[in-house]
Amino acid sequence: MTRRAGLRTVGYTDRLEAGRQLADELASYASRADLIVLGLPRGGVVTAAAVAERLGATLDVFCVRKLGVPWQPELAMGAVATGGVRVINEEVVHQLQVHPDEIDRVVQRERNVLEHRERLYRGDRPPLLLRDKTVIVVDDGMATGASARAALAAVRTHEPARLILAVPVAPTQTVHELSHLVNELVCPLTPVPFEAVGRWYRDFRPTSDAEVRALLSANPAVPDRDQATRSTDRDSKEDDAG
Repeated sequence: MTRRAGLRTVGYTDRLEAGRQLADELASYASRADLIVLGLPRGGVVTAAAVAERLGATLDVFCVRKLGVPWQPELAMGAVATGGVRVINEEVVHQLQVHPDEIDRVVQRERNVLEHRERLYRGDRPPLLLRDKTVIVVDDGMATGASARAALAAVRTHEPARLILAVPVAPTQTVHELSHLVNELVCPLTPVPFEAVGRWYRDFRPTSDAEVRALLSANPAVPDRDQATRSTDRDSKEDDAG
């Protein structure tokens, strides 16, 4: 289901305001015990933090890296995400005749950055368990949707009970394409022409790694991963016993 209730005709002040708007659209999920909000770094974590705060949800980060065309890095030809997931936009690759060796080099470089970011943001804390949870994946906007597509594919491998994608702004075509990958997609703003994500924010300054770490630490549910660790240990013992 795609939900665009209360369509906006103008953009957002900043990522926090965008997150609050998303939270209003997602109000039916407020205070659910099984709710987890995942922010895609870096800017998406700011938006996700506002969503998690307003819904009373647990916040975590889910790392994904865009694969830029070697000679045009801003143009996405795919993405990689946590768990070894790799998504390639075959149309872009074919149109620009990107050689497989060039793709492999970009993939390896971005996977190295992704692994570094995970250590930087999470430290030695394990990721939250997503199985049988209601998971909302949040970014600050989508253009091609490559990063979100990779993140959704990776999250799906954890078998959540329900998967929702929430973004403040995206092209209509991208929303349509990704709506088939989730139980629900919320996007309040689908402007025509789209131009770029940053066009629809008054303040779209880059988000720093320090800001991401601070937002994760500020969420009271994130530092205490004991329950997740115990569950992981229990699962491992059951696997050994089987």
